[in-house]
Amino acid sequence: MRLVIGEKPSAAKAYADVLGAKSKKDGYYEGNGYVVSWCVGHLLGLAEPSAYDEKFAKWRKEDLPISPTDWKYVATAATKKQLKVLIDLMKRSDIDTIINGADAGREGELIFKLVYEHAKCKKPVKRLWVSSMEELALKNGFNNLRPGADYESLYQAAKCRQQADWLVGMNYSRLFSIIYNANLRVGRVQTPTLAMVVERFEKIGKFTKEPFYIVELSGAGFTAERERLADKAVADGIASKLNGITAVIRSIKKQEKSVAPPRLYDLTTLQREANKMFGLTASKTLEIVQGLYEKKIVTYPRTDSKFITEDMAHGMGELVTMSGSILAQSLGGEVIAKGFTPNIPLIVNNSKVTDHHAILPTMQAGSVNINSLGADDRNILLMICTKLICAVGEKHTYAETTVTVDCVEEVFTAKGKTISNNGWKQVEEDFAKHFGRSKKDDSETVALPSRIHDGQQFSAQMNVREGFTSPPKHFTEDTLLSAMENAGVEGVEEEIERRGLGTPATRAGILENLVKSEFIKRDKKNLLPTEKGINLIKVLPDKVKSPMLTADWENRLKRMERGEVTASDFMKSINDFIKEVISTYGNAPSENANLFGTAGSGEIIGICPRCGGNVAESPKAFSCEHTRSKKCGFTLWKENKFFASQGKKITKAIASQLVNNGQIFIPDLKSQKSGKKYGATILLDDNKDGYVNFKLEFSNSR
Repeated sequence: MRLVIGEKPSAAKAYADVLGAKSKKDGYYEGNGYVVSWCVGHLLGLAEPSAYDEKFAKWRKEDLPISPTDWKYVATAATKKQLKVLIDLMKRSDIDTIINGADAGREGELIFKLVYEHAKCKKPVKRLWVSSMEELALKNGFNNLRPGADYESLYQAAKCRQQADWLVGMNYSRLFSIIYNANLRVGRVQTPTLAMVVERFEKIGKFTKEPFYIVELSGAGFTAERERLADKAVADGIASKLNGITAVIRSIKKQEKSVAPPRLYDLTTLQREANKMFGLTASKTLEIVQGLYEKKIVTYPRTDSKFITEDMAHGMGELVTMSGSILAQSLGGEVIAKGFTPNIPLIVNNSKVTDHHAILPTMQAGSVNINSLGADDRNILLMICTKLICAVGEKHTYAETTVTVDCVEEVFTAKGKTISNNGWKQVEEDFAKHFGRSKKDDSETVALPSRIHDGQQFSAQMNVREGFTSPPKHFTEDTLLSAMENAGVEGVEEEIERRGLGTPATRAGILENLVKSEFIKRDKKNLLPTEKGINLIKVLPDKVKSPMLTADWENRLKRMERGEVTASDFMKSINDFIKEVISTYGNAPSENANLFGTAGSGEIIGICPRCGGNVAESPKAFSCEHTRSKKCGFTLWKENKFFASQGKKITKAIASQLVNNGQIFIPDLKSQKSGKKYGATILLDDNKDGYVNFKLEFSNSR
């Protein structure tokens, strides 16, 4: 028997159908020589610091850095059952081979390998590596399994990513929380991303618009402009002097230009354009395209490639034709003009395809009634089909004309464009027009009069147009994803490995975490930092919030996947960096000391159950007055994990009851599993060391 492990139940069901494992059991399928089971995303996570040493339950600067050598993993309560199913299956005597069918990427490798090692399994591993959930693709994948050992470097990179995130998050969050007596969360990728948002926000806030003036010359059926001026009096003087004077066309230069078809979608580009076109968040777009992948309608979404490989070129013309039919179903009319021959070589580049090729529709999508899909599913599928047709389309060609006009000693310039072949842009424009969006740049269709000629003279009519310098724009999800993707690439040659913050698979989650942690907020399409986010970036040293440094780490992880960087070297650099920051960053500067509030600075709500001091409210917590002197660490964080799991925050009324009475009855707690409301008494369970704990107590009647 062979045991196949998918990343999700939906993947396992697709595998079982292809392999003929038709008998449904508790947590797996079985039949035809196969057992097929699944993970539920990450079944194991890194343990908390206190699992290594009880002293780490209390946050103290002298205990930093925390740097485990023998890493410990724990199962969450919600996944323990399925983890046991997998371990039992791996130990079954009739199973001699394990097939890793987790998503074909870095994180998928980590999800499987952690379970495999946790079970202390020694059975041989084969790797299923597919980019489509279509039946034919899965059959080909199972017929061409690869040795699991081929992906050891990918696993090491994934494990280093996870451990580096833990080290940076645990050590820096504790360090700066201790220094500022506030609950400050610092992340390896999250914090540099926040820093970019804050920096842009502050640039806009400091920006002072300045006027400028452009002298316009009109006549002979067109308008030309002089270079802008900062002085209005000078501009008015030129206009007054030249008004009615004879102007002469000194040169007319015409140049044929073209715009090549766009590349296919990788995940980040799809997320950016979906945000721009439909206002979808990056997280929502990933959810949609992942669902389409599981429905076998599109190929694997978590890719950073915009090309396909040579072996895929055969049959691509049929896929293009099918994509045109899908668009016609929804948009109406003929999308692909008669006589159109797709230029398939434009999208083929083996060297630019790593783990997965670009996102494509599958042939199975052609059998789906496009209008039966939900609006979001339909729109994303249409975007992917449109991009494929555009990518193999004809060049967009136009003629650009530049006219130079002399008037006395002043020089004016006019430019115009005449489209000769709209090419691939016609499909893009028709798609945008269908959704009431404009993809057309008006400047491209403004043509200069055809009868003008060199040496032509005409009477100049003058005008002064006032304009203002513009500040940079706030980040949207579109532009922030682009900034994350391109962080650290300045001055890097095209053939050198790109850097960037995060990966296509993780960027959406990073943005959602920033919003959830209330470091940034959504304001229509804009992403703005909150006061909490601004203050965090204000107090962190440049090294900790540097996008360039984190982008370099991401690049080294990418190189580790290829076996060019060792895990030990990478982790040593992370540990050395953490030690350096901890050793050099001491007390808070006086101007920032009370930036997040201080214990005892707000209203006193009760007497500390640990030491008898006053417990007072601060912006983030209810703390004993002696926490800053480290004589006592009693703190009730308003954003408390236990209370959050019950659908609550610790309010002043709740904190007062807990501090003074040791308990409080709350009638409307929320069950994590069922979502139903229930009542219970929450008991303060303080062990006098480290975090405050809580217990639930139910009435006898229940």
